[in-house]
Amino acid sequence: MWRCLLPAAFAAGNLGCFATREDVQTLQSDMGSMRAETAHADSARQAQIAAVAGALAQANDTLRGLSARLTKWQGDVRGDLYTVQQELIQIQELTGQSQRRLQELRAGLEARGQSLQPSGMGAPSPLDSSRGAPTAGAPPGGPPTSGTTVSGSPSTSQPGAPTSTVPGGPGPNQLFQLALDQLRRGSTGAARAGFSDLLRQYPNADVAADAQFYLAETYANEGNTAAADSGYQAVVAKYPSSPRAPTALYKHGVAMQAAGNIQAARAALSDVIRKYPRSDEAVLAKDRLRTLQ
Repeated sequence: MWRCLLPAAFAAGNLGCFATREDVQTLQSDMGSMRAETAHADSARQAQIAAVAGALAQANDTLRGLSARLTKWQGDVRGDLYTVQQELIQIQELTGQSQRRLQELRAGLEARGQSLQPSGMGAPSPLDSSRGAPTAGAPPGGPPTSGTTVSGSPSTSQPGAPTSTVPGGPGPNQLFQLALDQLRRGSTGAARAGFSDLLRQYPNADVAADAQFYLAETYANEGNTAAADSGYQAVVAKYPSSPRAPTALYKHGVAMQAAGNIQAARAALSDVIRKYPRSDEAVLAKDRLRTLQ
């Protein structure tokens, strides 16, 4: 019996061996196909990665170029702003020199006019006072009659002319020049007294706005920022159409920024641009607003 089964088992074993070889060959073929497909996919993926890398490199180059141009543009803008500010400073200095010269001329004209004024039209001269001579228009031995002039006619005053509390005293331009000279010498107290006297005697004079501005400057020079800021606000409130108004309003905005009141500073600087768009301070206000935080 065993002898009969041996050939059959041998045949079945051979058949099993032949089937395993075919499966291995099929598997090897499938694996080869998979390797080929994987290699193809890897090649395509590498091509895609290379394309993406090239695009990124090109984008980086573009960004670097844009960054370099932006940096150059920012540098040019800063340089232009600096140049504009320097030109504004020069213009302000030249304007200030012209205004000072004009003010000196006005003060000189006032002094010359008073020196040429007849003695009977102004205050009595020291010589007359020392001699005890009566002034013109006054009866001997008594004070001058109220409301009369040298000729005895009723006195009249020109409408709109500034009036002084001190008859025959210095005019507004002389008072302003004297006070300004004191401020330049560093005598802020004397300068403040002079400007205050001018504003009290000649509130409607041409130099009243300048006097109010420099009155605030006397406090600023002493470090009294609160009083200086109040003076600047007074310039804007009382003399809004004067050339000093935009400067005073700008300084008020700067003072508010220094005090930490950003909202008030922004409002003041915006008012400078809105109310005085052609002023030099409007340019400075725009520049400060861009950096205001």
